[in-house]
Amino acid sequence: MPRFAGPSTMMRLPPQPTAEGLDVCFVGIPLDVGTSNRSGTRFGPRQIRQESAMLRPYNMATGAAPFDSLQIADIGDVPLNTFNLMKSVEIITEFYDDVLRHPCVPLTLGGDHTITYPILRSIANKHGPVALIHVDAHADINDEMFGEKIAHGTPFRRAFDDGLLQNDKVFQIGLRGTGYSPDDFNWARSKGWTVIQAEECWYKSLSPLMDGLRERIGGAPVYITYDIDSLDPAFAPGTGTVEIGGLTTWQALEIVRGCAGMNIVGGDLVEVSPPFDPSGNTALIGANLLYEMLCVLPGVKR
Repeated sequence: MPRFAGPSTMMRLPPQPTAEGLDVCFVGIPLDVGTSNRSGTRFGPRQIRQESAMLRPYNMATGAAPFDSLQIADIGDVPLNTFNLMKSVEIITEFYDDVLRHPCVPLTLGGDHTITYPILRSIANKHGPVALIHVDAHADINDEMFGEKIAHGTPFRRAFDDGLLQNDKVFQIGLRGTGYSPDDFNWARSKGWTVIQAEECWYKSLSPLMDGLRERIGGAPVYITYDIDSLDPAFAPGTGTVEIGGLTTWQALEIVRGCAGMNIVGGDLVEVSPPFDPSGNTALIGANLLYEMLCVLPGVKR
């Protein structure tokens, strides 16, 4: 079957209705009602799946062979309530509670960044508070947005409030842009989180950074959340809140590949907005980064 044909699943994997019998599942969350600027991320999971069709099973750079090691399928999309964000948040947590009844690691195709909060609630129900590797242009630590406690700019404030994170093992990478006050990134620092602004990453390999993170995280359960707007818009223009001066695609690969050896219990790739991605390249990068997350999961043979 030509790769442009066949089922429209992540990497043309077999579809399955539940996580039963799986080691890893791909899940879509087509949500964009938590966005504050350009919408369109509800179409992200579909576009990422479409652009993933050309991904092959073997990672020629790292030697990872995930499909030789693990049972993997695409279990479709979370059935959201399009008109009610708070209801959708509850639906997401319930869906992931069901996924995590099985010994399965979920990798999620977003959707706006609101989705990470309800996923983390479910992850913490199973694993307890987690270490967090958060790659993003924005800190997403607002207490409110237009009076609302839950939106795509608040997930990590809510995760902190709920005790879902190991605060000495939270790392935010790639933050940049303009702010509302000089202290916009310092709230996170005051909680023990490590903030690595984008300017600290310019002109550098990030492999040494990831070596240090791996040592500091140790054997703690780790969740990876990757906002595509962490990348410079030269690479990934198809997103809702663009900031110049971002990471490169090779730095993105160094970050995700640098998670190898960690106790990863889940991950997501968020904020791909196809209406602003006419070439499909932003979704293509998102698909590749999700594949790289798959390649660093525990149990993958090399």
